[in-house]
Amino acid sequence: MMELGLLILRLVVGLSFMAHGAQKLFGWFGGYGPKGTGGFMESLGLKPALPRRL
Repeated sequence: MMELGLLILRLVVGLSFMAHGAQKLFGWFGGYGPKGTGGFMESLGLKPALPRRL
């Protein structure tokens, strides 16, 4: 029974992390995508926030 509980917990936490990443990377689930996330990181002083284009 403990193994089933751990499996469910891992799935819930893993899917939560995936949804959070999808917000940042793709702009899904109400996220702002790479530009919005990069702009926020830059406002925190983290540079370069967005990758440079070659």
